[in-house]
Amino acid sequence: MAGGGMVAAGPVRQYEGRTTVFVVVTCLMAASGGLIFGYDIGISGGVTSMDDFLEKFFPDVYRKKHSAVTNDYCKFDSQILTTFTSSLYIAGLLASFFASAITRKFGRKPSMLVGGSSFLVGAALNGAAQDIAMLIIGRILLGVGVGFANQSVPVYLSEMAPARLRGALNIMFQLAITIGILCANIINYGTGKITPWGWRLSLGLAVVPALIMTLGSLFLPDTPNSLIERGHPEKGRAMLEKIRGTANVQAEFDDLVEASEVAKTVKHPWKNILQRRYRPQFMMSLLIPFFQQFTGINSIMFYAPVLFQTMGFGQNASLYSAVITGAVNVVATLVSVTLVDKYGRRVLFLQAGVQMIAAQLIIAAILGAKFGVHGTGSIDKADAIGVVIVICIYVAAFAWSWGPLGWLVPSEIFPLEIRSAGQSINVSVNLLFTFVIAQAFLSMLCHLKFGIFIFFAGWVFIMSVFVYYFLPETKNVPIEDMVTVWQAHPFWRRFISNEDIQDHQQDVEMSKDKLKSDNGAYTK
Repeated sequence: MAGGGMVAAGPVRQYEGRTTVFVVVTCLMAASGGLIFGYDIGISGGVTSMDDFLEKFFPDVYRKKHSAVTNDYCKFDSQILTTFTSSLYIAGLLASFFASAITRKFGRKPSMLVGGSSFLVGAALNGAAQDIAMLIIGRILLGVGVGFANQSVPVYLSEMAPARLRGALNIMFQLAITIGILCANIINYGTGKITPWGWRLSLGLAVVPALIMTLGSLFLPDTPNSLIERGHPEKGRAMLEKIRGTANVQAEFDDLVEASEVAKTVKHPWKNILQRRYRPQFMMSLLIPFFQQFTGINSIMFYAPVLFQTMGFGQNASLYSAVITGAVNVVATLVSVTLVDKYGRRVLFLQAGVQMIAAQLIIAAILGAKFGVHGTGSIDKADAIGVVIVICIYVAAFAWSWGPLGWLVPSEIFPLEIRSAGQSINVSVNLLFTFVIAQAFLSMLCHLKFGIFIFFAGWVFIMSVFVYYFLPETKNVPIEDMVTVWQAHPFWRRFISNEDIQDHQQDVEMSKDKLKSDNGAYTK
């Protein structure tokens, strides 16, 4: 029987059930947690391009921006300015570790509630900020909210969704992120014309997605996996029947209970995840979020208006162009929702890799031709439109690949006994390198000039090679059967020994005996 740890390789089990309205609505509600992350990504770059905001909090940047002698590549280069953006992500990184313990001990819902509440307070502080200290404190609270949400929501979605639709329903989280980015870009475009307090409206309206997440989490049911893991098997079975739309859930329920019993034998998941038999999942939890950030996407999403102004766009034109890229982001994510469970994860990763590399090299060529290495020059309307189109091509490729799949794949590959720890590593690595990119991008743009896009194209090539050789296909595989994927892989199977399989099977048999003697009422 398939379990959450090591099992003998064999055919993947297909469970009974159908896709119910209840599970779709529940997943949509949970996925709204992505709105807070997306809204912040979109709002930050727009606000930091607004003159009123810069003049009040970053006067040196404001003067440099309007200086006639400033290198265009370097006009926004300020470590204090980037700290405003990046402080959120270091706070989210630290919060994700606490979120892991809460998610495992109390369930996925409390983590969502804590995340939404913290983001709500942070948004209010930012909207009312009077000095940089108040801004940074607000950003830290926003980061706590993002850390808790990113820890709990992808796991919640993967556990609630049936295997055949897990990709599409999990990608709703990324879709919510892209909607948050688009809404933020539209709001920035409007508030950028309101002097002198438009930036306050942009930052303060973050309370809206925070309220959606906070109130939504109060009405969400807990997942069957979490209920069983926390000692409520009857409630877990009842929830499983409800989300699958059938009473014939014995096979899936048995696997969940088995995975839970094995998980209970693991007292230190942070230590266990380092064991050799979990090496494939551990490496994916490190490399996938790392690669996601080194696509360079957040350098564009954070600083799109700033980047467009660097290219010679006016403030309104730069904000409007950011709205266009945000809309492309949403539409392309819907493409992923449609295709991910039909063609699989690998096809989307590999196709998008080629598209992103080509787009980044074209952007570098245009900027190099127009601004050179000295950052002086101008760009005409036709070339400016061309840049926006190519950036949209790049954003589209990311939005149907590394954007959603960077969250989907890590959330679906961990056995239950290390799932919270694994997702915490995924979130913390993601936020760590989000912080690195957010903090370093404007300085890198200043020093590398158009070469920054060649830098990211090189990383996309590396990650595409990694996917081709080391990432197995996970579509349609039940989450508690995922270990069979690693056992069948020509590279990763060397980390799963026969002794590991035998030891796990012995643990499973002992767990079954204990279940039969202590909890005969579990079965129907």
